[in-house]
Amino acid sequence: MPKRHATHTHYTVRDCIKKNVAWYIGSSNLPSQILVKHLTNSNKKLYLCARKIKSNIAMENYNSSRGLIQQMLRTRMAFRQALQRVLKRNNIDITFEMLQVLSSLWQEQGISQQALAEKTAKDKACMTNLMANLEKKGWIMRQEDPNDRRNRLVYLTPAGEEISDRVRPLIKDFYTQTGQLMGIENLNACSNQLETLYEIFNQF
Repeated sequence: MPKRHATHTHYTVRDCIKKNVAWYIGSSNLPSQILVKHLTNSNKKLYLCARKIKSNIAMENYNSSRGLIQQMLRTRMAFRQALQRVLKRNNIDITFEMLQVLSSLWQEQGISQQALAEKTAKDKACMTNLMANLEKKGWIMRQEDPNDRRNRLVYLTPAGEEISDRVRPLIKDFYTQTGQLMGIENLNACSNQLETLYEIFNQF
């Protein structure tokens, strides 16, 4: 009795080419060894062409993703510098990091130092230094949490409230002008794309 061979479904790369190589490029389970074995010389060339296209697309994805991240970092730096120029023109001596902490306290006072660190994406050492510098300026005060002595709750002082009254209108105007120059549709589109990117990063 003749020996039976396992049957396989063989795919021609010509089919892939006809479909703009989309099937081949999008497949992670392509039986490439079986495919190459049964290809004609002409189809082998198409197969190699498809492999090259797939490699090129992978490189494009790498370059585009890397370029986007670099642009985001540049934009963040430009944002910081622009905001600090606005504050400097109005004779307000405050760093961007201090402003982040104060902005969080404008929204909610009496929160823990740990909660502030999470809101501003600061590590423990950085937040400790920020708290010390803000206390030296007389803008914040820390009090023991009556429910948990391990925590210290942070509040604005009267001087901190005063600096808040000076800074908040400037920041509001800064964001308003940015929105006018950018356009609401562009702002919403950028925000949606960044939200998608944020969700992608959280998958790793």
